Amino acid sequence: MSNARRSFASTAAAVALAVSVGAALPAVAFAKNPMVGGAPMFASKTIVENAVNSKDHTTLVAAVKAAGLVDTLSGPGPFTVFAPTNAAFAKLPAGTVETLVKPENKGTLTKILTYHVVSGIYTAKDLMKLVKDGGGEAQLKTVEGTPLVIQAKGKSVFVTDTKGSTAKVTVANVMQSNGVIHVVNGVLQP
Repeated sequence: MSNARRSFASTAAAVALAVSVGAALPAVAFAKNPMVGGAPMFASKTIVENAVNSKDHTTLVAAVKAAGLVDTLSGPGPFTVFAPTNAAFAKLPAGTVETLVKPENKGTLTKILTYHVVSGIYTAKDLMKLVKDGGGEAQLKTVEGTPLVIQAKGKSVFVTDTKGSTAKVTVANVMQSNGVIHVVNGVLQP
């Protein structure tokens, strides 16, 4: 794997951690120092401080670094991050990640990454309530400016982008000092 891809993966991990909500929601919800990507996620650390330790989010972390978003996601927030895993990035067409992390594509990369971030803290319970109150779906305005559509099926939360692609939250409620991460199995695009 190239350094650019590793760097993008690491950055993507930071964003992806905030997005996952899995079928085992009750067991995972608010677990003390839950494991993500083989590393404990500490509620006393920021989104970036935790994401850099997840082996499942190296692409995300690399992308966050390439986009210059480390300081933002290390700030006070609070943020809700739908964090795509390395496997989610691997589903993109060949060469996409390598192209996005190039300096000349920083604007596009930043737009994609900030599309995975919502201002405020939305736990899985909050997302489920919004969906219920919305009659089956809810919209959340992202930091990028375009909304995401949230839906629920059973105990699972799904996030749909403007292009109609849907990602499932596979790990929910990974609490951080500056927000919450939900790990997702897809990369969302505005």
